[in-house]
Amino acid sequence: MSTLYARQLDVGYGTTRIVEGLSFAPPPGRVTALIGPNGCGKSTLLKAFARILKPTRGELVLDGQSYHTLSARELARHIAFLPQVLPVPEGVSVRQLVAYGRSPHNSLWGRLSGSDQSHVAQAMQRLELDTLAERALADLSGGQRQRAWLAMVLAQNAPVVLLDEPTTYLDISHQVELMDLMRELAAEGKTVITVLHDINQACRYADHLAVMRGGKLVADGTPQVVMSAGLMHEVFDVQVQIMREPVAGTPMCLVEKSTRSHS
Repeated sequence: MSTLYARQLDVGYGTTRIVEGLSFAPPPGRVTALIGPNGCGKSTLLKAFARILKPTRGELVLDGQSYHTLSARELARHIAFLPQVLPVPEGVSVRQLVAYGRSPHNSLWGRLSGSDQSHVAQAMQRLELDTLAERALADLSGGQRQRAWLAMVLAQNAPVVLLDEPTTYLDISHQVELMDLMRELAAEGKTVITVLHDINQACRYADHLAVMRGGKLVADGTPQVVMSAGLMHEVFDVQVQIMREPVAGTPMCLVEKSTRSHS
């Protein structure tokens, strides 16, 4: 079970600082949802954990080792990242895309071993992609492509899984399947960190919430501990009622009105 830790992190783009002085340790073997308003730094933090962005200050630690001591290949064996914006490579089939997930584990010549093939097959089966295996990625719907990319992440079999708005393009049925899949991954000992916009979805399926505003972490804990009408007003400028979700028993937000000034 891998552990991640961010200490006094500053991250941004060029001279623009998005995340500032953030310290955060997502619980290992759990699903953590990053929530907060647009532009608050959720995706930026996730990219820092994936080493897509390099912090200008602070430190990132994986299993007791500072990121700067790890090669790209070593990091990829431990951390799988699904970005928000996904390319559509021409001439690549679903099976080929999913097989790319085994790249950090391949031999120097890039050949797939029997174990690699097994991971690819299992990932495709888990995301119900068997019948689409030989289809070109470019010919699929947005939802089908999203599932293919998710299968690639599964095939990577990394102990830490980072998902940036993974429900994009998925219909409600596949959203529920994805949320269940995240729960299954955590039950297998993986640490899952995901950016979600649906607060009630985050409360129902995540073990842990990390609430951000203005590049800072303003609340951190279980949904039952974190969620409150005061927090929602502070972070999202909305007036809400917090109720008990009738099926799962988790906190549920009912929005009454926005309190943001439009003047």
